[in-house]
Order: sequence, then structure tokens, then C-alpha cells
Amino acid sequence: MGLISFAFPHVHVGDSRSTNNPPLKLERDPSQWLVDKERLSTKKTRSNSRAQTIAPRSNDVNVDLRLDEEIRNEAGFEGIVGQSSALRQVLRLIETVATGDSTVLLLGETGTGKELIARAIHNRSPRKERNFVKLNCAAIPTGLLESELFGHERGAFTGAIALKVGRLELADRGSLFLDEIGDIPVELQPKLLRVLQEREFERLGSTRTQKVDVRVVAATHRNLEEMIVEKQFRSDLYYRLNVFPISIPPLRERPGDIPQLVWHFVQRASRKMNKAIDTIPCETIDALTEYSWPGNIRELENVIERAVILSAGSVLRVPIRDLHTRIAPGHNHGRSQTLEEVERRHIVTTLKETRWVLSGPRGAATRLGLNRATLYFRMKKLGIVRPGTESWNRGIPSGTERIGHSEILAGEMP
Repeated sequence: MGLISFAFPHVHVGDSRSTNNPPLKLERDPSQWLVDKERLSTKKTRSNSRAQTIAPRSNDVNVDLRLDEEIRNEAGFEGIVGQSSALRQVLRLIETVATGDSTVLLLGETGTGKELIARAIHNRSPRKERNFVKLNCAAIPTGLLESELFGHERGAFTGAIALKVGRLELADRGSLFLDEIGDIPVELQPKLLRVLQEREFERLGSTRTQKVDVRVVAATHRNLEEMIVEKQFRSDLYYRLNVFPISIPPLRERPGDIPQLVWHFVQRASRKMNKAIDTIPCETIDALTEYSWPGNIRELENVIERAVILSAGSVLRVPIRDLHTRIAPGHNHGRSQTLEEVERRHIVTTLKETRWVLSGPRGAATRLGLNRATLYFRMKKLGIVRPGTESWNRGIPSGTERIGHSEILAGEMP
């Protein structure tokens, strides 16, 4: 893909156990240096730090790199660093969907850069000259979220001393980024569904219906399908949001991008703190690449910023030992799960893998080692229903199945 050319040096990751593996000396503008060992044309060895000075690239290559970066920025991919195949696939999906008005759902772990992806979609769309409005649904108290989203009239509730324009109105003819959409309260979800379907809403305390032309880009790190089963998220809202889903890979699945990200964050932190960090030991790059990064890019940025603060000279010093003492997010350290919770989660996971097929050689009952009737009984006891079948599934008796069919779908109408 021609647009994905980055002006950050490629750091050659060597064997950290080798004694002939000196740190990399990166001076002046990083786009002027080539760090691959195979193409080094000049080397200088310093007796105390054993650092290498890398020869600059030719002027023609420098011009090409600057032009590629300008094209990338104009295309709306500014701030997205990396060139792994997983990231390239995400950028291809952005190019595909950005030119239309379809709702986009960004799925990925915390810290993977979902806001950057949302902004790239906006910048490549016909709405790029209009507002890009952000709203973090998890950062605003439940009682205020409705007012933030839809706005309110003066006197709509106690403390509403003036008219407030909501984020929807601010994003009119532009894009609205709803971060952590999985944390939106259940009672507010029908109003958001109406906006997506009818493109209209009312401010709090108002009877006047307002039309709005807004493109919604939603993001979440939560499993919305599992939340539907647990009745924490409406299935109709999920299907309306899930028009064009984009899964953003975690950092551990794109380790080849870590050297570029490290240098990018070193540059940024050095400028902010007025420091001159121009050397990154290869052992440091190796250690950072091998780490699993449960906090993803946000964690890497914070680690590099701390390392720049602690580095007294021109060599980046990263406290590698501190990485392995961090607690990975998503682990329940507060209490143990009950046996019923573990069983429910395991059954739901298996049903998703089999696309909610209960019996047959590829069904969930076979995978779980259960009789089909036993599995159906356990599902009823644990309140497990297939998403989208909640309304009529309550009346189906246990053991109902289609006669003559070898595969029974969970919640299927007989």
C-alpha cells in the first residue's frame, strides 16, 4: 500500500546475548539515518559506550521519505506508526469505509489507539471539514451522560440554569466518536438507537424534535455479544452499530512495529522535556519487543516517557525489571469467580465458537461432552439465550427440537 511509508528508522533487532551487539546511535533527524546493519557505510566506535554512528541516507531517499510522510498525513493517517501486515489491513479497511457514511464499530483492547483510528476515518471522509466530536461514555456519570449527548433546555432539571447544546448537535454534518460504547446505560440505549435509525432526537426538557446529520464511530474494549446474553446491552443497538466492524490488533500481535513506536515516543518525550536522547541499546529494543504489553500502545508510551525522565545522558535507560511486575488488565484480583460463573462463561464461549449450534458432530454439546438435552437444561438454568431471540424464547419448553434435523440451533423456532 503506497500510503504507508514512515519516516522513522527501522531498528535492526539483534541477539541480545551477543557481545558484538552495540547500542544504536541515532543523531539529528531520524529520517536521515539507516539503521540496518547490512547497509551501513560509516561506523564510529566510542570506547566508553560502544555506540555506532549511522551513515545518512542519500538526499533522494530523504526527499522520498518526507514526501511519503506528507502524503500519509494528508491522507488522514497521521500519528499511526507502524507497517506490520496487521496494521496495514486496518488501514485498508479505513480507506474502504471512510468515503461513505456507514456506522463503524472499533473493537480492540484498551490502549490500542481506537481514537486515532476514528480520527483517521473522519479525516478521510467527506466530512473532514466539519467537527470531529468525542464523548467517552465511561468517563461521564450516568445522570449526566444523557445531557452531554442530547443537550438540555433551561429548567429541564435542578441545576439546568441555561440551555446546553449536546454533542450530537455539535457533531451535526460531522462525525461523533462514542468511546467505550459498552458502558452506556441500558435506559439510554433506545434513545441512541433512535438517533442511528431516524436521525432525530429531543433535548432534555424539550418537546421539539430535531434532525441531525451525523456519522457515528463507536469503540469498545468489551465483548458486546456477551453483554447481550447477560442483558446489559440491547441486541438491536448492537446490530445497528455493527455495520462495519474493525478489529484493532493488540501490540503483542504486531511486535515488528515496536521499534518504530519506541523511537517515535522517544522523540516526542525528548522534545517535551528538552532532552537529547539519541541512543537506544539493542538489548533494550529486544526486551521491549519480547514483552507482551497488556496495556498496549498506551503502556508503551508511558514506559518510554518514564525512561526518558530517568535517563541522565543521551542513552535511553528503560527499567526492564519493572515491566514484569505490572498487573495485566482484565485479571480479576479482587475475588474468585463462582463455579456457576465459570460454567456460564465456558458454555457461552463454546456456543459462539459453534455459532450457537447445539447438537451434531460440530455442535456445542459434542464439544462440551454433554447430551444435547443436558446442555439445553444447563442453558435454561444459567439464563443463556442466543442474541436476538430473547423475546420469544421464554415460551419454548425444554427439549424442543426440529424432528429430522441433526443440528439444533440454540433458541431456534421449532
